[in-house]
Amino acid sequence: MGSKKFKIATWNINSVRLRSGLVEQFLKDYQPDVLCLQETKCANDQFPSSNFSKLGYEHTAIHGQKGYHGVATLSRLPLSHSESHDFCEIGDARHVRTIVHAGNQRIGIENFYVPAGGDEPDTAKNPKFAHKLKFLDEMQEIHATPSDEEDARILVGDLNIAPLENDVWSHKQLLKVVSHTPVETETLEKLRKDTGWSDLVRTKIPATEKLFTWWSYRSREWNVSDRGRRLDHIWGSQNLEGALEDVTVLREARGWERPSDHVPVIATFNF
Repeated sequence: MGSKKFKIATWNINSVRLRSGLVEQFLKDYQPDVLCLQETKCANDQFPSSNFSKLGYEHTAIHGQKGYHGVATLSRLPLSHSESHDFCEIGDARHVRTIVHAGNQRIGIENFYVPAGGDEPDTAKNPKFAHKLKFLDEMQEIHATPSDEEDARILVGDLNIAPLENDVWSHKQLLKVVSHTPVETETLEKLRKDTGWSDLVRTKIPATEKLFTWWSYRSREWNVSDRGRRLDHIWGSQNLEGALEDVTVLREARGWERPSDHVPVIATFNF
């Protein structure tokens, strides 16, 4: 029996209805088997599923809310066991879990949109930052070990933290900026290691290399100043490391017309 390729992408789209055309073009050009979107900003009944199903992405797991947050997993392969967890019990649509059936592989997929945390990295002064840390604390429930219904597991999404020194344009200048403060980076890395996840992106692209997935809208010459951060991640269970063939950060997507401030991250596996 020959090998089977499997491609998964994650992308904070910053309004799926506003940028459905970009999503369609991405699906046509890059043809991932699964695309996980974050910050979809629409209720489930407003999600433009038909736009994507006509391209072959007929299987969806959607968890949205009007105007804010929202996650969606689109697949051209069968999905099962779709469910969402209400982290911090405040009703935000920030997580959806499903299992994709890729040939003889059953891959559990956790799609996350972690809270940004506001501007002030002080839990006493900033409830949004306290919420972010509580959310990360509850994410410790999500382990990399496959269940009896799975052969492997993947966790993707906008985790809103750039954990490594080369995940930001200036480690020293961003130490007090939310997304790269020590309490966030240390918490996320401890969470990842304690729950058994492998940082698949950095498995292929060494931590010695600068790597960004987000550039602020405030910077007109984003590509020149290049003040980015790696906020979007693909983690996997340890048994996926050997199957990982390639990782691509689609930097050019930041320069598309009316773009998201995040770009797609793509991982390709060969089973």
